[in-house]
Amino acid sequence: MKLEKIQYSELNAKQKEAFNFQKVAGELADFGFNCIKLADDWQGADFLAYHKDGSNTLKVQLKSRIFIAKKYIGKELYMTFPVRDHWYLIEHETLVDIVGETTSWLESSSWQESGAYSSKNPNAALFQALSPWQL
Repeated sequence: MKLEKIQYSELNAKQKEAFNFQKVAGELADFGFNCIKLADDWQGADFLAYHKDGSNTLKVQLKSRIFIAKKYIGKELYMTFPVRDHWYLIEHETLVDIVGETTSWLESSSWQESGAYSSKNPNAALFQALSPWQL
């Protein structure tokens, strides 16, 4: 069998989610985490990442872009998403705080009325503020 790299843009939504899970799980392995994909969103999580030391298990929501949602507040979720070819892992509430400090998203009708906001291209201030959470 000859292996050929795929084009991400040609994948359907489920295939993209599986692809993204594999990519970020590989990144988290470098930090001692083993990732388990969940069949459904358990307590808002797409997967669990448990650390080799046994002391940390993270509930992680996987996104293809920066995403915040009111429904995730108080659920002790981590968000993971790619920006400019790098993956990030950050607690949802910390992400909401940083978004509030660096953007006007929390004043948007999307956040105010629909309870969510996402972006593929963060502004320079948000991009810089995310740097400590780059994998």
